[in-house]
Amino acid sequence: MAVQKTKTSIRIGGASGYWGDSNAAPAQLVEKGDIDYLVFDYLAEVTMAILAKLKSRKEDQGYAHDFVFGVMKPLIGKIADKKIKVIANAGGVNLEACRKALEQVCAEAGVSLKIGTVEGDNLLMREDELRALGVREMQSGAALPAKLMSANAYLGAFPIAAALDAGADIVLTGRCVDSAVSLAPLVHEFGWKPTDYDRLAQGSLCGHLLECGAQVTGGNFTDWKDVEAGWEDVGWPIAECFADGSFIVTKPKNTGGAVTPLTVGEQMLYEIGDPAAYILPDVVCDFTGVIMGPDGVDRVRVEGAKGRMPTRTYKVSATWPGGFRLVSSSVIVGYDAPQKARRVAQAVLARCGRMLADAGLPPYGDVAIDVIGDETLYGASADPRRTPPREVVLRVCVQHARPDACELFAKESVGTALAMTTGRCGIEAGRPSASPMVRLFSFLIDKSFVTISVRIDGAEIPFEPFLPPKDHVDVVPHARAADAPLPPGRRIEVPLIALAVARSGDKGDGSNIGVIARKAEYLPAIRASLTTDAVKAYFAHYAKGQVERFDLPGINAVNFLLANSLGGGGTSSVRLDTQAKTYGQLLLSIPVSVPEAWGNELGVA
Repeated sequence: MAVQKTKTSIRIGGASGYWGDSNAAPAQLVEKGDIDYLVFDYLAEVTMAILAKLKSRKEDQGYAHDFVFGVMKPLIGKIADKKIKVIANAGGVNLEACRKALEQVCAEAGVSLKIGTVEGDNLLMREDELRALGVREMQSGAALPAKLMSANAYLGAFPIAAALDAGADIVLTGRCVDSAVSLAPLVHEFGWKPTDYDRLAQGSLCGHLLECGAQVTGGNFTDWKDVEAGWEDVGWPIAECFADGSFIVTKPKNTGGAVTPLTVGEQMLYEIGDPAAYILPDVVCDFTGVIMGPDGVDRVRVEGAKGRMPTRTYKVSATWPGGFRLVSSSVIVGYDAPQKARRVAQAVLARCGRMLADAGLPPYGDVAIDVIGDETLYGASADPRRTPPREVVLRVCVQHARPDACELFAKESVGTALAMTTGRCGIEAGRPSASPMVRLFSFLIDKSFVTISVRIDGAEIPFEPFLPPKDHVDVVPHARAADAPLPPGRRIEVPLIALAVARSGDKGDGSNIGVIARKAEYLPAIRASLTTDAVKAYFAHYAKGQVERFDLPGINAVNFLLANSLGGGGTSSVRLDTQAKTYGQLLLSIPVSVPEAWGNELGVA
């Protein structure tokens, strides 16, 4: 367990938001960031399945290869010289191979660094035990699929902190919650205990803000024009963290991007559910009272997160093979281009449907027809006054249990080029191929089921996890924003973007949209117009389940959860947007009723 330390602050650099993120980030942070810790988040559910498949083909694979050879190899000397500690969940499903590869890199560079590992998240080898327990999918209640590709528990920060306590210079993990790589050094440096819930919540929020790299420093920001001049050398995030749990988000000096309460606030709302019950292995966080304020240029101080006792369970994400899908795309131009595109899609699907039936095969499963350029993502909420485009991209995605059925659609899409509409050309040479789908299965498991092992240079060190009582039940206190009366008089309608910024993301087969008022006085008008019914109607083409709204009065925000809104989620959906990346920007067009007196301020007649 962590011991009390004397440091009053540390600096953590967030160097990666996903497997494939730019290698410019770690170099910038090492060279310009004056950081104590460099942390990486690589793993998503589909990433685990890909890594598991790679390991099945070759025993020394199954980890984030580019972390070792693309990041650490060129930087290892500077990291050692500057005594920067590194934490990464790059181990994937093969921690031992990752550790050995990194040891070789250290040896070749002539540096001596202690490498810690945290194991125990990989439950694939215990599939029979999971079946015997009768685990059920968290939301649907479905039974465990017949064949799993991966199964990984989301571990927390304390095992990583234990490796740091034992002297590790680098800590590698498999699946852990994204924020754990940032919370762990705070536990280690400041001696936080498993019952320091408010501090753990603040540290987890720090990790949540860093985990997606430049998203918090102006990337993916609603007001993109305010920061686009700096995209070429965008600054990656740094958190200056203090022993009381407070922290400041910033970035290296003389880099692009921006750090403001709105860029940081958008990232806080990214991919969260109930903001009063953000459940992590180490703490249940309440972000509803978080406040953010400027602390200088490109510096935002963050305070106010509260924490409660964690749950007795870990979340486990399993993946399983779920058939095949194929995407066919072409360009269609000229008058009535959208109508021509939709008619082509319908005709090819009808033709293939008959051919499948003649072959004794079932029809396609989910099918998506998207006419890109004609507000296809807006559905029925598209602007009826829009000028019909004369150039669109027709995208059709089909799903089937057999790859040859998917490739039939590809063949017929190309094979009807002379039999259907004019003004049509391809985007890529050749025909598309069917790709296997990976489906997600999430469930909860008692923490006592998971055996965590912490090692330094391969030698195990003692670690005893904190286990909440089995009968613990979390009580969630929901904050509610005060509905201040709006000025009397005539009303006008303005688009939401005039009043707010927004950020959205996926939550399995659900999605979230966070909306932050640009001014506190705008929030009552936003809440009055953006009811759950209004948002569900706006996304009627996507939101097939319940829509919930939660208040975050600390930053004058609301967060919407849209259940069953992604057609199965990012690993298996046929949708154009499988992860709700666009939903926030779509919602910013919804009309909001405001007092006419606000017109001049908002630039609306």
